[in-house]
Amino acid sequence: MIKLSVLDQSVAIHGQPQDQSIRDTVAFAKVCEDLGYARFWVSEHHNHPTIVGSAPEVMMAAIAAITQRIRIGSAGVMLPHYSPLKVAEQFRILDALAPGRIDMGLGRAPGSDGKTAYALNPNAGTAADQFPAAVRDLMAWVSGAPLADGHPFAGIRAFPEGATSPQPWMLGTSDYGAQVAAHFGIPYSFAHFITDGRGVARALQIYRENYQPSAAFPQPLASICVWALTAESEDQAKYLYASRAHNKVMRDHGQLSALISPDEALAYSYTREQKLRFEQLTAEAVIGDVAQVSDQLKSLATQYEIDEIVVLSWTFDQPARHRSYELLAEALHLSAG
Repeated sequence: MIKLSVLDQSVAIHGQPQDQSIRDTVAFAKVCEDLGYARFWVSEHHNHPTIVGSAPEVMMAAIAAITQRIRIGSAGVMLPHYSPLKVAEQFRILDALAPGRIDMGLGRAPGSDGKTAYALNPNAGTAADQFPAAVRDLMAWVSGAPLADGHPFAGIRAFPEGATSPQPWMLGTSDYGAQVAAHFGIPYSFAHFITDGRGVARALQIYRENYQPSAAFPQPLASICVWALTAESEDQAKYLYASRAHNKVMRDHGQLSALISPDEALAYSYTREQKLRFEQLTAEAVIGDVAQVSDQLKSLATQYEIDEIVVLSWTFDQPARHRSYELLAEALHLSAG
């Protein structure tokens, strides 16, 4: 059996106020907890008209207030934008609100364009180069461990302290993140949905072969995040996927916008090149009826020797997205207990 978790990106929906997407994410976390999903992660993007979740730590606090069991995480905090001490303080607060349920997912990518990254932190370029040191300091502060010998900030602590601490995760789409995760001995999650699966095998191999055991994680722990969507039938799933396919086609041409309905997506006047791309995306996506999708997820778990997959889905209508996760939970025998 494999565990399933969730990544929610607070996707903007055409004709709906963007703030509703934030509220939908919070409410959906409770739905996923009741269905038996292991984790609920929220992403960080900036200046992005499609993905409006820009502050995962704030989202996590709201989710912590309405859930009791499910782990809550960032996927992730883009560390070069921030001070490691401030991130540690935020996650110490989150762990106080939901003790033992917080995942601190970290990333090095900007989650935005270069100009926006500069607006967030004019020193972001330098900070990205110092990413391993920032991860080292953050992990020490958030766990209450001492900083490195001779550190200029030795003696500074991140409050509040508690009996538990957030679980660190390194997120990535390249060999670099795998190497950092292996060096620090922490879990690693590869964003399969960003690369369409390219580079997964190599990154996991690098992670496992170079893993340096830590006290908290004596063995490597890896997952992948997959875009997947199911419905009552394969045709229905493909219909719902049209919104996502349209968005990706437009993104290829530099056009970012809110998710449109499947009917609008299917009726859109595509160029021949765009139409071919739309068809390619539909053919390659992890979509179909629940047997097809659950079999694909189990196959990926076997292929990459993992026991947990994080599922990301977009739909124009919220009930369709809820139903997709419900069908997967039933097929893979998840339990809220």
